[in-house]
Amino acid sequence: MEVIKYSANYKDAWDAFVATSKNGTFMLQRGYMDYHADRFEDHSLLFYSNGKLVALLAANLTGREVQSHGGLTYGGIVSGPTMKAQLMLDVFDAMILYYREQGFETINYKTIPHIYHQLPAEEDLYALFRNDAVLYRRDLNTVISLNNKLPYNTLRKRKLKQPHNLQIELSHDYDKFLSLQHTLLQQKYKTAPAHTAAEMHLLASRFPENIKLYTVLNQEVLIAGVIVYETASVAHCQYIAATPEGKTSGALDMLIDHLVAEEYQHKHYFSFGVSTEQQGRYLNQNLVRNKESFGGRTIAHDFYIIQLLK
Repeated sequence: MEVIKYSANYKDAWDAFVATSKNGTFMLQRGYMDYHADRFEDHSLLFYSNGKLVALLAANLTGREVQSHGGLTYGGIVSGPTMKAQLMLDVFDAMILYYREQGFETINYKTIPHIYHQLPAEEDLYALFRNDAVLYRRDLNTVISLNNKLPYNTLRKRKLKQPHNLQIELSHDYDKFLSLQHTLLQQKYKTAPAHTAAEMHLLASRFPENIKLYTVLNQEVLIAGVIVYETASVAHCQYIAATPEGKTSGALDMLIDHLVAEEYQHKHYFSFGVSTEQQGRYLNQNLVRNKESFGGRTIAHDFYIIQLLK
């Protein structure tokens, strides 16, 4: 097993491998990862077995810790269709030896949730167990199974029956939407969106088939919107925002229903994102109940620590 540290010389090989992998998505393409390269010290790896590329690890460094990857929602080993159980154990042995020899102390390993897998790809979970990795965080993500949908609750149904004179459109006005998102996050959580409007414009221009903004207008005034990250099997709500009018009028309900029933009915899953905070220890009950009212149910997103000093 040969381990090679990523450099720009490997960009084409990296992207081609992700495109045909069992569990990679556009977020693991270098065009997405590298938009914030100035914020992270990249130390990604490529794994070759008998001269053939068999796996990738998107990773960055924070002190003596390796993170996979601190700037992404999910990470972990990206593997191709030829990946099998023993080969993954070999990949982990090579990864651990490489980072240990580089003097690092821990690997913070962020898994790729199974809903993003195109083929079974949980060989890494077994390898984590075999290497005594410790589960330290579990996020709760609420997801609708689009092949077996549960009904909306009574309140959602009632809001969808309200008379609407609203316009749903596919938009490119990330400035206006993220301004609304920023205001709402500041008011409620004293935080800001992870992306600026300029960054979203850039990423949407690089991945126009994967990043889309849907908005609801009332007489040309933005009252609700969702930025969707679309992958082969999942439509994921990266950002959801609505003005007070957008909530009381049922505009946000109308938009979610439109996305679930029309735009993304061909996908396997519709993901609302996580409702946990404090490393998964705190569940925002109001937030998760709202997502569950659309028929969403839980999948777990796990995070592990591998100790390199033994």
